[in-house]
Amino acid sequence: MFFADMFTGLGVRAARTARIQRRRLWAAQPKPSRTPVNHQQLVALTLRREVHLGKYSRFPAPRDSELASYLDDHVTEHARNHGWDTRVATRTRAGLHILLGLQDTPGAAINASEVTALSTLDVPVRRILEVLAITGFLNDDRVPTIERWFTAKTATLPADMVTGLRIWFDVMKDGSTVPPRSRPRAGKTIRLKLRWALPALLAWADSGHEHLREITREDVLAVLPASGTPRHTMLQGLRSIMGALKAHKVVFINPTTRIRADKPSDRVPLPQPVEQIRAALFSPDPAQAVIAALVGFYALQPHQLRALQLTDIHDGRLHLPGRSIPMATPVRERLHDYLEHRSQRWPHTANQHLFIHYNSANHLGPVRIEWLTQRLGMSAQALREDRILYELNETGGDIRRLCDLFGLSVEGALRYSAALDPPGTYDDLD
Repeated sequence: MFFADMFTGLGVRAARTARIQRRRLWAAQPKPSRTPVNHQQLVALTLRREVHLGKYSRFPAPRDSELASYLDDHVTEHARNHGWDTRVATRTRAGLHILLGLQDTPGAAINASEVTALSTLDVPVRRILEVLAITGFLNDDRVPTIERWFTAKTATLPADMVTGLRIWFDVMKDGSTVPPRSRPRAGKTIRLKLRWALPALLAWADSGHEHLREITREDVLAVLPASGTPRHTMLQGLRSIMGALKAHKVVFINPTTRIRADKPSDRVPLPQPVEQIRAALFSPDPAQAVIAALVGFYALQPHQLRALQLTDIHDGRLHLPGRSIPMATPVRERLHDYLEHRSQRWPHTANQHLFIHYNSANHLGPVRIEWLTQRLGMSAQALREDRILYELNETGGDIRRLCDLFGLSVEGALRYSAALDPPGTYDDLD
């Protein structure tokens, strides 16, 4: 027996509405957090998986379906917060399901090396690493690039010498919390110092030295170039190594002390071809045109370009740390075209940097300087120098104007004055 009209009209709509509300309440409730299991399933044989063969055969389904659902929910949330494209989120879920299906221990943390092995498939490796990291299911077993680089560069040196260099390398990379204390240095700095000192280290190894403790002042003078930039850079690299080893009591003396280092010779700035600059300014690519305009008009440095935020441009001005620049009409026009292209190409991105591309649109970091160079079609630093040389040529060598307009120091402006060209060199740009 049933009441009349129970399954039609208002009764059906009310039941459907109640069901939808229950689902929404269930979805809004916080999901219980998951942590990797503590045990590990041992395997009899460790074989390398050829994941590229998965393109031709199916991967096994995840053995822990609850964990797969848990990670899927985090992908959805992370994609919404970072403005991911639907295709990126779908491929991220697919990659996570592949990794979960290949696990020897269901529910365990996933090694980063296993994730990078999926690079042969059409899945976003970086996005997968992000999701695993925020959920606590990432075991980062990757060897840092700088570690591999250091090992490769010192492979031909004697073992005792490498041991001393390893101490210097660890101090530079991680810093030191015990006296003498020091802060970690950037990887670029470490590479430069070792690259400058490497010719001397190889020469000492060829002459029979086994340990840096054996090196004397005469050995340093024997390998140093006579003068100029090569002498300066090699001595800087050796002073960094020997100074750190002396401070940590690995060597008895620092053989590089009280050795004269010549001032490095300055590189003379050179103008760029006018046709190349004009092609970049009037390029149909909005990104190339606006990069060329910002550098060509205001001589912005590459690191300033990549750090620009959308909020740095307002009220017809470009706001930089310590500088507020009124934008010219050609720059405004190119900037408008680029912003239109950016909003149409990546409408949901959460990245607030002015310049983004298909990869950086899915995270919050800036683009790389190499991308700026590739998109511009020339070095952004070279175009900046061309702009400063043009201004110097038009003002007849006014150093004060260069300092005020581009934020240069007096010493930096004098470097450009040495390359002052005669009037008329830049007439073709008009």
